[in-house]
Amino acid sequence: LSVCPLCTDGDVLCLPGSIVSAPGPVLVPTRLQTELVLRCYQETDCDLCVRVAIHLAVHGHWEEPKGEEKFGGAADPELEESRNAFLQAQVVLSFQAYPTARCVLLEVQVPAALVQPGQSVGSVVFDCFEAALGAEVRIWSYTQPRYQKELNLTQHLPDCKGLEVRDSIQSCWALPWLNVSADGDDVHLVLDVSEDQRFGLSLYWNQVQGPTKPWWHRNLVWPLEPDSVRTSICPFREDPRAHRNLWRAARLQLLPPRGWRLDAPCSLPAEATLCWQAPGGGPCQSLVPPLPPANVTVNKALELPLLNVHPNLCVQVSSWEKLQLQECLWVDSLGPLKDDMLLVETRDPHNNRSLCALEPSGCTPLLSRASTRAARLGAQLLQDLQSGQCLQLWDDDLRALWACSMDKYVHQRWALVWLACLLFVAVLFLLFLFRKDQVKAATRGRAALLLYSAEDSGFERLVSALASALCQLPLRVAVDLWSRRELSAQGPLAWFHAQRRQTLQEGGVVVLLFSPGAVVLCREWLQDGASTPAPQGPHDAFAASLSCVLPDFLQGRAPGRYVGAYFEGLLHSDAVPALFRSVPVFSLPSQLPGFLGTLQEPGDPRPGLLRERARLVFQALQPALDQLLKAPGDPGDPEDGTRDGT
Repeated sequence: LSVCPLCTDGDVLCLPGSIVSAPGPVLVPTRLQTELVLRCYQETDCDLCVRVAIHLAVHGHWEEPKGEEKFGGAADPELEESRNAFLQAQVVLSFQAYPTARCVLLEVQVPAALVQPGQSVGSVVFDCFEAALGAEVRIWSYTQPRYQKELNLTQHLPDCKGLEVRDSIQSCWALPWLNVSADGDDVHLVLDVSEDQRFGLSLYWNQVQGPTKPWWHRNLVWPLEPDSVRTSICPFREDPRAHRNLWRAARLQLLPPRGWRLDAPCSLPAEATLCWQAPGGGPCQSLVPPLPPANVTVNKALELPLLNVHPNLCVQVSSWEKLQLQECLWVDSLGPLKDDMLLVETRDPHNNRSLCALEPSGCTPLLSRASTRAARLGAQLLQDLQSGQCLQLWDDDLRALWACSMDKYVHQRWALVWLACLLFVAVLFLLFLFRKDQVKAATRGRAALLLYSAEDSGFERLVSALASALCQLPLRVAVDLWSRRELSAQGPLAWFHAQRRQTLQEGGVVVLLFSPGAVVLCREWLQDGASTPAPQGPHDAFAASLSCVLPDFLQGRAPGRYVGAYFEGLLHSDAVPALFRSVPVFSLPSQLPGFLGTLQEPGDPRPGLLRERARLVFQALQPALDQLLKAPGDPGDPEDGTRDGT
């Protein structure tokens, strides 16, 4: 392969001419390849240069011999001479980079005997075309005469900011360095400028589609000089905030009868799809056919591939798999969304059809056993489709979309709803009758069962005073002091079981009044395990109740059903066994408000009323407590020691 430039003293005029038929095998360019190099006059005085490689191949065939030559006759001397000659071609290489243009003509030749039709024969390298920094260059190549369509290549050259060898190009020294930083909604342009630099700075709108907008161009510093060295930066190309602002300015319009358009300040990387929006909210479900998957052309009216329109049909515009805009078709003219069922028909090459209904859970096959509305009404919907009651929205060779009205089935559904409401009212009435007695009991106050260890008559008078005061709240109080006859007839254990069951069934609470004797009984029970301590007296229900009370605490059933309390001066707070602290334990009378609040029904009473009731209980309880603490020979007297069981 040899190359000879035909024009050594200048460029030629580029005139491609028309395509002609090749008389035989010819050389044609097949591919263009570029490389950026530096043409240096000194170490720090270089220019940017574009080196172009043209790859060549053989196009066309040799003419086959005819007649007797084909069957072993004498060969044509001219044909043999052409096969032993060279294939020659005049290759034109055109280079354009504003504001300059060049066109060179090269002669290429290769021995004809060494090549085959369609075979690559190598490449020609032109070294090189000078170009400006940041320029857009266009390169063409073809032969004279031209046997095929010319090759072309467009390339954007880097500016000083993108070149690693910018220190070797003196023109790059004349430009300041530009940095962009963002702080919230404010953007700062920072220039690194020396005192002897003179430059121009412009802010402009880089637009691809639509008419140009010259009013977006702003010259911020000094007037620009012709053919000056330039560098550019688009700092917001990948900034998510800039993309959000762009989508806020975009608008999706639906144009009658079946058109749509996306209005935006500039081109957007977006895709549009058709979807079906069911009433009642929920996501819009994508449909076939999708709109063309190529990027959406902004500010241009496009046509929807529909046979008929429907208010539930919507257009979605997405960018990077994120929904940006959605608009439903002509809601002003077609009215609100309809409760219609969309049927998707699919056909195979043998014209076999299958139908499914689009629902939030997916496309449900008709006549299936699924528990969805479409499956339950599958037979009726199929009959509506066959009888022509459904509207066809779209159709092609393999698919179709149908919208079937559900109004008549909605009326049937409302009849079932009314029947269900009547049944619900009947059930409520039965529940009202069943709960009538319980409601009456609740109006009498919450039930409270007091359990204590009968130590002496003074302590029993204190418990009686507390029980009488609680009855005024109102509370329905049960205590063995007021049930001596039942205790004698039933026995302490049976009486406690009956009272405990009734109290808890009515939502009441069991109150454990701790005293030194009660603490001793509890510790004995815990130490002896399952053995039940012997009753302390014929009517001592506390000792009898331990076999049921303590298992409730051990098994975690006590919270919400039990409350503890002890009287100040008779027992120290640390004396109460830790097992019982899984429920609230109150010190009386100082913690009466919290104690009474726990006994009352939730939400009752008001804070002011609760303090008043605590005051009344305190007035009834304190005299009995003082009398017990100051009784002659009382162990709680300061001179006689303590009665706290510690």
